[in-house]
Amino acid sequence: MDSRRSGFARVTAEATGAAPSRKRASVHTLGCRLNQSESAIIAEQLRAQGYELVPFGETADLGIINTCTVTGEADSKSRQLVRAFVRKNPDAYTAVIGCYAQMGFKAISEIEGVDLIVGNQEKLNVLAYAAQGKNNRPVIVRDRIDCDDFTIEVVGDAPVSRRANLKIQDGCDFMCSFCIIPFARGRARSREFANLLEEARQLAGRGAKELVLTGVNVGTYDYAGNGILDVIDALNEIPGIERIRISSIEPTTIPDGVFDRMNDEAHALVPYLHIPMQSGSNKVLGLMKRRYTREEFVDFINHAQAAVPDLCIGTDIMVGMPGECDDAFAETVALLEHNPVRYAHAFTYSERAGTASVKLAGKVDSQTMNRRSAIIRRISAGKREAFYKEFSGREMDVLFECEENGYWTGYTGNFIRVAVRSSSDMKNIIETVRLEQLCGDLMEGTLVSEALVSR
Repeated sequence: MDSRRSGFARVTAEATGAAPSRKRASVHTLGCRLNQSESAIIAEQLRAQGYELVPFGETADLGIINTCTVTGEADSKSRQLVRAFVRKNPDAYTAVIGCYAQMGFKAISEIEGVDLIVGNQEKLNVLAYAAQGKNNRPVIVRDRIDCDDFTIEVVGDAPVSRRANLKIQDGCDFMCSFCIIPFARGRARSREFANLLEEARQLAGRGAKELVLTGVNVGTYDYAGNGILDVIDALNEIPGIERIRISSIEPTTIPDGVFDRMNDEAHALVPYLHIPMQSGSNKVLGLMKRRYTREEFVDFINHAQAAVPDLCIGTDIMVGMPGECDDAFAETVALLEHNPVRYAHAFTYSERAGTASVKLAGKVDSQTMNRRSAIIRRISAGKREAFYKEFSGREMDVLFECEENGYWTGYTGNFIRVAVRSSSDMKNIIETVRLEQLCGDLMEGTLVSEALVSR
């Protein structure tokens, strides 16, 4: 078997022996869409082995916590969740996997009740290790992360009733000065082209209508001459896939060809880009070792908005980077306010041991970081509201996800959250909605089909 393969293919009958006696399992995920994608694969492995998947917090025989280490707060949250599972299930098998397991394995090993700690190289093989039974002390599996391209063998036939994440890439070579992820995830590598299409076809067969392309640095996808546009075009040919969405993507990796596809009504690529800006100050961008200037970022997003009129551009902004003075932060605020960014996720700088930013002067105190973060969030809320209002009176297709109190909610292709009142089962159905009014953080609307019937 190819040594690069990971996932259920490694959980063989020889490794697992008889069917496990523990039949209730809980998987909890922290962090990014890539983690969510990997947890979904593990959940399908569990179902294939006869486990009942139960919500985190309920009694379980096996707990898998897929961790994040992007900030100190993420580390702390990971430890809290591990302790919470052990307290609730003292006799259960507890496995901690993912980025914090890769980087913070020593701290995790000190938590009483942990049986297994698995870093990112072997995380999709967690069930093979768990099959060996409980341990007196944690087994630590923290192998060197391969640089090779990879495959994932996925099993499962459970219905998919909402957007599905599709992992196409892992790792990063960009080495931004503040970022621990290249150390936690390794160097950039791509998933074999035919293998990712195989999973996509399986997801479509199980009901997925929208695929979200995930990875650490998805725009750098490169396998056997195929780039991200080739991935997008191949997914577009799969019957049942009606939407393709790119998750977070670096601005310097976005090919112009995405705009042609977004404007093509026959293509499934939706008019949406989440492009991390991090800062609007050239000084701070330089300290961060980002690969663009303020001017280049502004030129690109304005070009993108002109190319795709209904495009939603979201971004990430980090406040409190060492060296971010008041004037530098003011530049970030001005860029956000006066350019076509429709919302921004605000993050406070978190010092990560081993990253280059640790050595930088000009540390920013926590009070200032919190104040700046609040400013970004306030501006973001206003910009999202203004963006939503631009579409009042428009008819747009919405993929519905869930129902609460008689209202079904879902998203347009350009990521407007919409609610309609309906007694029908709308889950995982795309319907045309007339957007009518802003209500809190979403747009209320009326189903066009129901409006026509009532006339």
